[in-house]
Amino acid sequence: MDRLQAMKVFARVVDEGGFAAAARALDMSPPVVTRMVADLEQHLGTRLLQRTTRKVALTDAGQTYLERVRTILFDLDDAEAQAAASAHELRGSLHILAPPVLATYFLGPRVVPWRARYPRLLLDITTDNNVASHVDEFDVTFMVVPEDFDGNIVARSLFKGEAIVVASPAYLQRAGVPQQPSDLAQHQYLRDSGVAARTQSGRKLRLQHLHGRFPAQEVDMPQVVLQSVSTELLLRAALDGVGVAVMARLLVEPFLVSGALVQVLPDWMFSRYTVYAALPTRRMVPARTKAFLDFVTEQVPQAVAQQRAAAAV
Repeated sequence: MDRLQAMKVFARVVDEGGFAAAARALDMSPPVVTRMVADLEQHLGTRLLQRTTRKVALTDAGQTYLERVRTILFDLDDAEAQAAASAHELRGSLHILAPPVLATYFLGPRVVPWRARYPRLLLDITTDNNVASHVDEFDVTFMVVPEDFDGNIVARSLFKGEAIVVASPAYLQRAGVPQQPSDLAQHQYLRDSGVAARTQSGRKLRLQHLHGRFPAQEVDMPQVVLQSVSTELLLRAALDGVGVAVMARLLVEPFLVSGALVQVLPDWMFSRYTVYAALPTRRMVPARTKAFLDFVTEQVPQAVAQQRAAAAV
């Protein structure tokens, strides 16, 4: 039995959620994948996976073993990356996790300059709004967290911003312009269900005064007319005049300048946030990961400038 290959197959079965999916991802036959995991279990003398007709689940021994296997595979990839770096050419894959909005508006436009600099280093980007629980599974995880976030993570701060309440002029003409936070309770609300779930805020909006002159105000929003984890969908609905929405100021800046959207209650904001590039809790940072972190850090000012330039056109 090739133990290293068996470890890779075992980890892939867990990542893909089943033997058939792992076989497709590895371009192997399902019986071969099943046999390799079974041989590994026999070699270890313990069951690593609980099989059912619909899915596989890790046993306690499997969970412990998987953590060690990931470390071994990481160290192997790191050794290969270091060898490639010594030859002045990074190669291999970088596994990145990001919220869809960051993947689309920040990472997507950076692919061309990245490829020009590192043509043999593949970016493998997974999108998910719930990234915090998966940091150890990826080389780099992009996180958007509130300013009071105190999680125990290894991370590089990339950007700070504000989330504000916006609506289209047509909607405000129809529904009226809020003069104070409590007025929002009478308005149709486009709710980000991902943020609501993470903050356990339900149908409430908690607004802060931009300059701290007044206490924060919490507003019940009974008229939820659309909810989604998709920022793009909520933005489209706001532009179409469906209701009020909370959006990152930088994202909607072009629409604010063009007049397609208006900031509601300009003296108030929903939150301040920070974008981090988080790393798994490992001892060493591979050369390819460091190169990527340096690249995105370098690209942030340019990306912000480009977004603001687009707003000014």
